[in-house]
Amino acid sequence: MREALRQARRAYAREETPIGCVIVRSGQVIARGYNRRNTEGNPLAHAELTAIRRASKLVGDWRLEDCTIYITLEPCPMCAGAIVQARIPRCVIGCMNPKAGCAGSVMNLLQTAGFNHQVEICSGVLGEECSALMKRFFQELRERDRKRREKLY
Repeated sequence: MREALRQARRAYAREETPIGCVIVRSGQVIARGYNRRNTEGNPLAHAELTAIRRASKLVGDWRLEDCTIYITLEPCPMCAGAIVQARIPRCVIGCMNPKAGCAGSVMNLLQTAGFNHQVEICSGVLGEECSALMKRFFQELRERDRKRREKLY
């Protein structure tokens, strides 16, 4: 999770929502990703999708059945779906996302019985650090927005 936090800090430095992700196989990080939606102007540029794409390329298969994904924030519906589709067996989450999380907060797509694959979830790993980074980012964003509005008037 510390490496996922490093990735989240990379997003933060680029004024992106600080979400980071790593995929581990046999104890080694094989792929990394961080949020780049604004940078790329692409709603699909989530940390998890970047990491899954890179891991699949490295492994040479879309099935990541012997990997663990570490994410600083509970995945959204799109990313939860990608985790299920990639057959990743274990998802380690830093902090939960009560507004859009799909590993138990809003819904739990990772463990939906009707799907042919369910994912083991471990949450709260370095949760305080992950949550503090998100809170600081959004506080600063609100402050920047406030200052921009003041300049307009």
